[in-house]
Amino acid sequence: MELRDIEIFLTLADLLHFGRTAERLHVSVARVSQAIKKQERGIGAALFYRDSRNVRLTPAGEQLRRDLAPIYQGLKESMGRARLAAQGKTGVLRIGMIPANAHDLRRYWETFRSRHPQWGLRLRHAPFVDPFAGLRRGDVDMLVTWLPGQEPDIVVGPRMFAERRVLAVSVDHELAGRTSATFEMLGDFPVARGRPIPDYWAESYTPWHTPRGNRIERGPDIENVDDIFTLISAGEIVNTFPVHVSRYWNRPDIAWLPIGDMAALDYGLAWRGEAENDMIRAFAQVVRDLGPL
Repeated sequence: MELRDIEIFLTLADLLHFGRTAERLHVSVARVSQAIKKQERGIGAALFYRDSRNVRLTPAGEQLRRDLAPIYQGLKESMGRARLAAQGKTGVLRIGMIPANAHDLRRYWETFRSRHPQWGLRLRHAPFVDPFAGLRRGDVDMLVTWLPGQEPDIVVGPRMFAERRVLAVSVDHELAGRTSATFEMLGDFPVARGRPIPDYWAESYTPWHTPRGNRIERGPDIENVDDIFTLISAGEIVNTFPVHVSRYWNRPDIAWLPIGDMAALDYGLAWRGEAENDMIRAFAQVVRDLGPL
């Protein structure tokens, strides 16, 4: 079994979703399906029960996951240590980015690299659905996330930036001709609903009610930003975003309306308390020293 096929199997065993597995690994759904079928032919048994709605591990799949997971993790760590040694590095700090504005934050990355040349720094996109799972799995060491954080096992570190909100609507939407939007307007149209997302965390991004107490309706469940934009473009929902999204995700089918009376959204660092190490503490100190944007 090739290393990439092992990675595909273990990721699918974790996510139990062919589409999300393909998205995380940056491959096609067909590639995921091909790898699983190849493994099942080699083993002589099905590894997953799958139908139009669900994907579940079979007993053979469960056993293979238990056997392969520690082996694969050990191989990844060994290869990583070898690459770092070849570069004269003793470790690498992996930071997951929920916001899309990594370029805006480059002063933090550059300062960390200049202060600590013995360590590498790797930035990765982090999904906002099940936002703290990557920290808990050990996929990333730190997370740039909107605040607040109220997870008992997660440490919330220094704030990095705050941004005003914009409302994204279809260019054919009844609001598209306006130059701005108000917080109260969110009570008139459904917005995206991401699951699983902690309620307090969803509330900080888009509150459940408008200032006058009108309920803000949640629309269809979404799994990623592409899903949100598809629904916005179709006119099924509107959605709030921090303003940097209008620069990094500028699209001809979306109109962006500043929301002048909605509070800015704070973003900061988070990490798993039990995993804290010298690299995590050093990067948090860089952010404290430089202060928020």
